[in-house]
Amino acid sequence: MSLEIIGSGFGRTGTASLKLALEQLGFGPCHHMEEVLAHPEQVPHWQAVAAGAPVNWEDVFAGYRAQVDWPGAHVWRELSLAYPAAKVIHTMRPEDAWWKSFSATIAGVLATYKELPLPPHAAAMMAAADRLIAQQTFGGVLSDPATVLAAYRRRAAQVRAAIAPERLLIFDVAEGWAPLCRFLGVPIPATPFPRVNSTAEWLEQFGARQH
Repeated sequence: MSLEIIGSGFGRTGTASLKLALEQLGFGPCHHMEEVLAHPEQVPHWQAVAAGAPVNWEDVFAGYRAQVDWPGAHVWRELSLAYPAAKVIHTMRPEDAWWKSFSATIAGVLATYKELPLPPHAAAMMAAADRLIAQQTFGGVLSDPATVLAAYRRRAAQVRAAIAPERLLIFDVAEGWAPLCRFLGVPIPATPFPRVNSTAEWLEQFGARQH
């Protein structure tokens, strides 16, 4: 099984909802940070990626048809080359809403994960995520909206520049099924588009609290 869909969008852009949507459309299982935390054997792959060591993408994504969210989104360019037939979905949402969600969830947990009651594999993954997200994506600055939003815009520009338009969907999950199904060439389901993983739900999985 090879990846058919590559998600290049940052976390908190509706990636959990998109994961469920893709699985409902038949493009599952879909890789997501939830999958890494649920499968400790995944963590060494991402420790290697964070350290700049080579990995075999077929091993990393064995059994998966799609990938969205960090940590996979960090290597969107490598995956787009490794799976040239795969389509790329770049999730985005209005900047103010994304920053509010990101700063309350991912940024906060990356700043405090060493103090949280995490199981060992989750703590190890957070250390890898700190390197991939906090350091390599945002230059170690997670508290300044101007710096973080500049990286958010830069990623979108990089994806647009690298991926052929017919292979790329820039997608806000608020748009629902229509653009996604049109892009993938599948019928629109009769059920509502999934809406999951609120800020409170996200924090609960790490034993953190909303402030």
